[in-house]
Amino acid sequence: MCVVNKIKNHLKMDNIDIKKNIETIKATLPERTRLIAVSKTKPVEMLQEAYDAGQRLFGENKAQEMRDKHEVLPDDIEWHLIGHLQTNKVKYIASFVRMIHSIDSLQLLQTVEKEAIKHDRIIDCLLQFHIASEETKFGLSLEEAIELLNSNEYKALSHIRICGVMGMATNTDDTTLVRSEFANLRHIFETLKRDYFADNDCFCELSMGMSHDYPIAVEEGATLVRVGSSIFGARFYGTAN
Repeated sequence: MCVVNKIKNHLKMDNIDIKKNIETIKATLPERTRLIAVSKTKPVEMLQEAYDAGQRLFGENKAQEMRDKHEVLPDDIEWHLIGHLQTNKVKYIASFVRMIHSIDSLQLLQTVEKEAIKHDRIIDCLLQFHIASEETKFGLSLEEAIELLNSNEYKALSHIRICGVMGMATNTDDTTLVRSEFANLRHIFETLKRDYFADNDCFCELSMGMSHDYPIAVEEGATLVRVGSSIFGARFYGTAN
């Protein structure tokens, strides 16, 4: 049974106005900021409702779940892989993924390159940085990113395109801490833009902010916000892999 069919909807969908939620969130976003509807663990019926409301950018955490949803939903959806990505899972999404937000190693980039070549396409990627105080989150340090970008191995890649950076703030009610972490990610973006991508218009994305903290992320310059529960309701942690 595919991943999509395993996912159980433990929400009463008639109590969640997905269209209204999307409209409300988009009304708070400046023109520069796009909304990614984080649809992980949600059934395709809820994604279709968001699509019918005009939403086109969807974010998934798991490659196989994204693949299964892609197979049954409209072709003009832009799929963003926002979760930690294992190298052996890249093959499931390489033919269609719009952007991979979670690049945290040269090895992963090289795998994306290999799979992109198979499908004769260039895959847009974001470098993920560890900006939170929580050790459980993934991501590069600025020093590691500089080492990656200076490497001959990176310079040899021709089927990936680095379009910006991504990070997740600490899950806390301390808004001062969250703001400082987002400001740090913006500083990292500006540093890499200046030193490595000054003449590259594609390097323009700053992906940060989720349901509980996206307004702060927007104030700190986010161009992509990843919002799930504020659109679809609480997440269901089921058996999907």
